[in-house]
Amino acid sequence: MTMFCDQPGLEVLDFRNVIKKSKEKVFPAVVYVKCIRDSYSRGEKETHQVSGSGVLINPDGEILTNWHVIDKATEIRCLLFNGEHYSAKLIGKDKDIDLALIKIDFDGTEDLPYAKLGDSDKLVEGDFVIAMGAPFGLTRSVSIGIISCTSRYLEAISQYSLWLQTDASINPGNSGGPLVNTDGEVIGINTLGIMYGGDMAFSVPSTTIKQILPRLREYGNIKWSWTGIRLQSINDFDRDMYFGGTNGVIVSSTEKSSPGRLAGIQNSDRIIKINNEPVSGLVAESLPDIRRKLGLLPINKPAEFLILRNGKELTINVTPKEKGDVEGEEFDAERWNMTLKTINQFDNPSLYFHKKNGVFVYGVKYPGNAENADFNHNDIILQVNRKDVNSLQDIQDIYEESLTTLKDNPRFLFVILRNGARRQMVLNISKDYNKE
Repeated sequence: MTMFCDQPGLEVLDFRNVIKKSKEKVFPAVVYVKCIRDSYSRGEKETHQVSGSGVLINPDGEILTNWHVIDKATEIRCLLFNGEHYSAKLIGKDKDIDLALIKIDFDGTEDLPYAKLGDSDKLVEGDFVIAMGAPFGLTRSVSIGIISCTSRYLEAISQYSLWLQTDASINPGNSGGPLVNTDGEVIGINTLGIMYGGDMAFSVPSTTIKQILPRLREYGNIKWSWTGIRLQSINDFDRDMYFGGTNGVIVSSTEKSSPGRLAGIQNSDRIIKINNEPVSGLVAESLPDIRRKLGLLPINKPAEFLILRNGKELTINVTPKEKGDVEGEEFDAERWNMTLKTINQFDNPSLYFHKKNGVFVYGVKYPGNAENADFNHNDIILQVNRKDVNSLQDIQDIYEESLTTLKDNPRFLFVILRNGARRQMVLNISKDYNKE
């Protein structure tokens, strides 16, 4: 198939050669990633294998992949294009953007193929792209499509990044693989695929990746700042709310006890500038860039906000805090036949509303003692035998004590919070389901 052009000065290209050259630049850098992972979601600690994709981005052996590929991995193994296999270590990861940086363990004497990160801002709808990866654990594949949208907003998936939408086929296992332009540059990392109703897939843009990559290397995470300021676009079509004007972004609310609220930021304030840099949140697609700007503000250092309130400008200094972990720690209470997890403000906001520091039931094993006692996912543990539970260490200590006393008294009184209502429950652990 040949691409003809009747405009003077433009080269006639063979589309097959364009794709071939792009593939030759990047395909050798595509990595098959296999992880051994611990999971606690079914009421007990389980170890299983997951697989995905990645791409080498420099000769030092650094590989970009997705957070959800390596999440909770106890072992990471990588298979390269030439059949060489290596163990890898985690350099940095972030759940919010679903990105991870790993590095293979090699002696540095080999010449590793690697791909160049391109500029996703140059993409326009209709540009041809190539998705590469290891779908369904089949080691490697290539699929071709076009950019359907250069700035897709998926608020439920990530608040900090827009997405590249493509119709190139991305299946389970393609996660973490590169999305490549016709110049043979990586312009995205494949993250999400929808296989019903036609192919629809989403990738993290390379411009976002370039911005956060140095932080993954330096901190092991992005080290997001937290102001507690919630944003709303000036033209909010979904809520049928329109605030007029074209500059700034609207404050929809501030979180309780957050730096933004303590500094005096109020609902309906219009943020015009942050540290003297203008911001513009005209439509919903503008919000991720502004949230990322807020998230990358220096921690514990005052940031200057120029606010428009009731027609008057005022300056407010907000000192961001470190956002911290976005997911709680987990614990397998093996004899109780349930797993427990710490409440996290960002991962479990509905539970955090009821209890700021605490532990909830993450998984219930069937059959098992917890299931017999009618424990449910998301039950908040308040007390065990009149001992308060405010941390994972509290519940671990109580669990260890329960193992030493179960012969004399295998019944334990729990006070839980379920959907905002307190309940008392008795857990009988006299039966050992793990031996059956």
